[in-house]
Amino acid sequence: MRAILALLLSTLALAWGSPAAQAQDAYKVGAVLSITGPGSSLGIPERDTALMVEADINAKGGIKGPDGKLHPLKMVVYDDASDETKAVLAIKKLIDEDKVTAIIGTTLSGTSLAILDTVQKAEVPLVSLAAAAKIVEPVAERKWVFKTPQSDFLIVGVLVDYLKSKGLTKVGWLNVDYAFGQQGWIEFEKAAQKAGLTVAANEKFGQKDVDMTAQLTRVKAANPQAVVIWSIPPSASVATKNYADLGMTMPLFQSHGVGNKAFIQLAGPASNGVIFPAGKLLVAEQLPDGEAQKTVLLAYAREFEAKYGPRNTFGGHAWDAVQIVTKALEKAGTDRAGVRAAIEGTRNFVGITGVFDFSPSDHNGLDRRAATVIQIVGGQWRQAK
Repeated sequence: MRAILALLLSTLALAWGSPAAQAQDAYKVGAVLSITGPGSSLGIPERDTALMVEADINAKGGIKGPDGKLHPLKMVVYDDASDETKAVLAIKKLIDEDKVTAIIGTTLSGTSLAILDTVQKAEVPLVSLAAAAKIVEPVAERKWVFKTPQSDFLIVGVLVDYLKSKGLTKVGWLNVDYAFGQQGWIEFEKAAQKAGLTVAANEKFGQKDVDMTAQLTRVKAANPQAVVIWSIPPSASVATKNYADLGMTMPLFQSHGVGNKAFIQLAGPASNGVIFPAGKLLVAEQLPDGEAQKTVLLAYAREFEAKYGPRNTFGGHAWDAVQIVTKALEKAGTDRAGVRAAIEGTRNFVGITGVFDFSPSDHNGLDRRAATVIQIVGGQWRQAK
């Protein structure tokens, strides 16, 4: 009996010491994304990208933690259906039941703002995939929160500079009436005033509205030199079709929220000519050789398109978030405070959205290098001239 017991203990000891056994202690990262609802054209590619990165990491053996062992990456993904209440509930489940070390998400600015109090109180690092600067500012009140998309003020700044360079100083404005659009308007109003632009008309619409003809008719009557629509598909696409139907011919600008094929598919021919500031992924092949991001952008684009279809900027936001969190896990393991500190210490990380330099005073870590101006020509993205 003793011999059998000794043999059993010896076998277990060997198993516990093997790489296969060591690798079973997974590093768990949560994700709350808008896989359904109005934000689904953003949330689906974010989910697909997160799972793609998870598979790539695990195919290489996992994450080598500070203990020197390999740990599988386990992404725990929930759908918030583009709803703030559901987002909060999902975040609480990740923290209290799944015991994740860090979280990426949410997809939309409104849902990201809704979950801030929960993650701050629980002291769990969060990397948001939404644009509003308020998600990470003021930094003193957002110790545990970071984000990968360009902040609205950065994108607005690029847009305003482009408008001014083209002599388009009288602008008509429409925004979707929730956090993303509201924050976009706040930043645009400030930047336009500083740049000497005039806002000839200011209109709003709901994210589920199916016709913006009335708002656009009022904008048209104001006779602007250019029109800006600040939203995401499907409402951004609906407004674009309405714009064409009204025979409006002044240049039409959009936000970085239209950086996917869903916008073009839903808007159809009306999308041609639309100009918008966004990250460089959509025009990666058009970048000069030696551009800091080009190699990373092309590699991601090839892998994503081979598995899921056309690239989009939103999947890129998720790629950046998972990669940044993974590098933090390598340094800190499952220590949430250590992971937070490692994320904040990220320097010169070349991602899909831009080159990230986080710091204690900057939890977005991007500058103007993270954006370019794009025009849709023949249903394709081109760098605007």
